[in-house]
Order: sequence, then C-alpha cells, then structure tokens
Amino acid sequence: MFTEFPEGISIPLASWVDRLVAWLLATFSGVFDGITAVVRWIILNTENVLMGVPWPVIILTVLVGGWFSTRSVLTTVFLAGLMLMIGSFGFWDLAMMTLAIIIASVAISLAFGLPMGILVARSPSVAAVARPVLDGMQTMPSFVYLIPAMMFFGLGKVPAVFATVVYAVPPLIRLTDLGIRGVATSAIEAAESYGATQGQILKEVQLPLALPAIMAGVNQTTMMALAMVVIASMIGAAGLGQEVLLALNRIDPGRAAEAGICIVALAIVIDRITQGFAKRYEESIA
Repeated sequence: MFTEFPEGISIPLASWVDRLVAWLLATFSGVFDGITAVVRWIILNTENVLMGVPWPVIILTVLVGGWFSTRSVLTTVFLAGLMLMIGSFGFWDLAMMTLAIIIASVAISLAFGLPMGILVARSPSVAAVARPVLDGMQTMPSFVYLIPAMMFFGLGKVPAVFATVVYAVPPLIRLTDLGIRGVATSAIEAAESYGATQGQILKEVQLPLALPAIMAGVNQTTMMALAMVVIASMIGAAGLGQEVLLALNRIDPGRAAEAGICIVALAIVIDRITQGFAKRYEESIA
C-alpha cells in the first residue's frame, strides 16, 4: 500500500517557476537588456585592457604585487614563473579572458556584497532574513545558477558573470558582517565618547578594524569566482574553462591537463597576492 508515493499529492513547482520566469522576461525585458549592455561593456573593456598590455608588463605586475604582498623572493619568482608557464602552454589570451570575467565578477560582487554585509551587521532584522538566504545560496549546486543566468541574459560572458556573482558573493557578505561585528566594543565606546556619529564610527573605526576579515572575504569571493567561471563555460563563457570543456568533449586529456594546470596556476597567483596583502595589513594594525 505504501510502496509508491500517491500521485494525487504533488506540488507543481515547475509550472510555477516557468510562469514566474515568463512574467519576469515579459515585464522586465528592458531592465535585463540594460544590465546586459552594462556588464558586457565592463567585460569587453577589461578584456581589451588586459589583451592590450604586453605580456612582460603583466609578469612585472605579478612580480611587484608578489613582492609587496609576501616580501619573499622565492614566492615572488614562483608566482611569475606560473604566469610564464601559462604563456608557454599557449593559453595566455584565454587566461586574460578568464581574468577579465573574474575582475568584472569580483567588482560587481564588491559593489553589492560590501554594502549588504554592512547592512546585515548593523540591522538584526535584515540579518535574520539574509542569513538563511545566504545558507541556501552556498548549499545550492553551482550548476543551478546557470539556468536563470541563461534564461535572463542568454549565452556568453554576461550570464557567466551573473552566475558567478550570485555564487561568489555570499562569503564576502558573511565575512564583512563578521568583521564589523567582531570590532571590540571598547573601540566603539571610545569613539562615541568623543562624539562620533554612527557614520563616522563605521568609516573610521569599524571598517578599518574589520578590513582583514573583509580582505579574507574578497579572497574567498575571488577563488569562488574562478571556480564558477570554469563551470560557466557550459553557457558559452570563453576562456580557460571553455578549453577544458572542449578538451573533455574531444577526449583530449593532454589539452585538458594543460588548461586545468593553467587554471590552478592563475588561482595560486591570485590567492597568494590577495592573502599576502591581507596579512600585511593585519600585521600593521596588530
């Protein structure tokens, strides 16, 4: 009797979602077109800048960034060597395309995530709503974000950025919230005793002291953006991820390994530099 679930008990969620998406597309098509145009402009201009800069300048930038962030000659040379390796594999242009999408995604994540993190930290009612939403966003399989991105923005780099932002922004919001809440009460009370307003306390006390946590959030968001850009190759985002996908479809393990190693190399370079700057700032205020 109870071996099969009764057919009469069903929730037509699929049809509800389909109707909602159709209504959104019909009602806000102009908004989606405007967002697409702006994001495409950001991506293309970032890509043009990266492509137009000579590769030795990029290597030099990594050397300078690596040295000032880590103060380690070995690490600095290693990071520059990773970038040289990407070029030696013949994936330099694809790496710059991937980096352009990451930069655009992280910039949009910062523009949305930082204010949202501050709001969550300062408003218990907003935090009560935001935290379960962030939990859901972080537990949702990353592939799921490709579906609404493709429906609202079509195929290509724009939906890739949209999916990447939705997937990568929760750590930034959480760590911004954590950093601001972790500021010592004594520091806030000292500022209040001098007559500082809430805005001044946020700008002059809470944000500077919370910056190490915020930088950790930026680092996590960047790493998740890189991971999502690879997955977003399934909806037409050009770059290293698309090369991996094509190599898998052609059963070309050598090409897939080269592209995969380049992705890892890019991740290491970004991670070491961003983490290095965060640690140096934390040491400076300790």
